[in-house]
Amino acid sequence: MMSITTKRKEFGSRLRELRKKAGFSQEELGFKAGLHRTYIGSIERGEQNISVDNINKLAKALKISAKEFFE
Repeated sequence: MMSITTKRKEFGSRLRELRKKAGFSQEELGFKAGLHRTYIGSIERGEQNISVDNINKLAKALKISAKEFFE
């Protein structure tokens, strides 16, 4: 069974991958999602336990479904 920390790191890696694919910096994604750039960085490093609300904000900013973070 994977630890919570491992899951957060996997989510963060997926976020970084999708952000780069979209051509956004952390600052640009943060602006589009209404979140601070340092928060984006901490998610990508697996340091934050992100809420469903913020997952949805990021998905909207990236123009993807929230489901795509987990595929």
